[in-house]
Amino acid sequence: MNAKLAPACRFCNTLLRTTFVDLGMSPPCQSHVTQEQLGAMERFYPLHAWVCESCFLVQLQEFVAPDDIFTEYAYFSSYATSWVEHARRYADMTIQRFGLGAHSKVVEVASNDGYLLQHFVAAGIPVLGVEPAANVARVAIERGIPTAVQFLGRATGRSLASMHGRADLVLGNNVLAHVPDINDFVQGMRELLAPSGVITMEFPHLQRLVEGNQFDTIYHEHFSYLSFTTVELIFAQHGLVLFDVEELPTHGGSIRIFARHAAHTAMEVAQTVVAMRQRELDLGYRSIERYLGFGQQVQQTKRALLRFLIEARQQGKRIAGYGAPGKGNTLLNYCGIRTDFLAFTVDANPYKQGKYTPGTHIPILAPEALRREEPDYVLILPWNLKDEIVAQASYVRDWGGQFVVPIPTVQVLT
Repeated sequence: MNAKLAPACRFCNTLLRTTFVDLGMSPPCQSHVTQEQLGAMERFYPLHAWVCESCFLVQLQEFVAPDDIFTEYAYFSSYATSWVEHARRYADMTIQRFGLGAHSKVVEVASNDGYLLQHFVAAGIPVLGVEPAANVARVAIERGIPTAVQFLGRATGRSLASMHGRADLVLGNNVLAHVPDINDFVQGMRELLAPSGVITMEFPHLQRLVEGNQFDTIYHEHFSYLSFTTVELIFAQHGLVLFDVEELPTHGGSIRIFARHAAHTAMEVAQTVVAMRQRELDLGYRSIERYLGFGQQVQQTKRALLRFLIEARQQGKRIAGYGAPGKGNTLLNYCGIRTDFLAFTVDANPYKQGKYTPGTHIPILAPEALRREEPDYVLILPWNLKDEIVAQASYVRDWGGQFVVPIPTVQVLT
């Protein structure tokens, strides 16, 4: 490989030499296509994930600027009811564990449409959302949730702390993986954090991605794919200590980290941190060899999914999709699945309805289309929400329809 073409690690600046998985070319996953745009050119960028041999951060290069991805955003958290409930339980937990009340300040980074902060507002706790997507932030503001339409970084964190005061709780769900300058972002959280405050971050766990074959969670919005030990290294570099960690079932397997200023030693490091660190070490996540077989595993999954779809279509079966998530875009483009396999997909988000999936141009319809068309198979693209979707669309079974999930392997749900 030409060293001049090698990207540098976004954390430690080491030249990247090792491929984790190469998923070819794909358009940005939330760039849904309108009817008028169907004949226009789309931009495709490499989905080539590297792993750093020094810090073991798995990462994509930055081909698409955050401004282009997040300024106008199609994902509204409130349309996933299980996610809103997850947020409510989190709010209850932190209020009790950290004694939050009217005297406290809670800041959420990437606060989306207020799906989470609404629970703190209901409890009488002052909040501030930080959300770069103006269209999504507008919904939160209309709900009465103060929101700064900004990207978080060191300068922004310092400015917000000066204007609004430092936070007792800084939180972010599924944002740590979305920032290209991860050092600046973590510095921004440190600037926002009160001396005795706590940061919590939730993000998909690299171990679950590898073990669950979750290659479709790799897309341009996700710049980084995170192990616990690499995140611990990044936070330590910026004066923050991880003192607790929880494993969560969300997004196919996530972890929630708890961090504090290094100087705030009153919060002792829990045994959960020691155990997680040791587990990743035992499983080889601090060794480059652990990362080398993933690409072959992904190719096998692609072939198996295409075999299923080809056989179903040859038997005259009709197939529709459920959902139009970012992970679905990776799956559809990498596997070359278009309307010859999937007649349409449905999504509860009105913002996506009437548009087409990026790159593959599959129509996105309202969920009622399933009742009208009665497909034989419904391919669940947001497979992490399969239980919720099967319950909501249980009527599919009325005409003998069956649900299918593609990850970790193709499975017809019975």
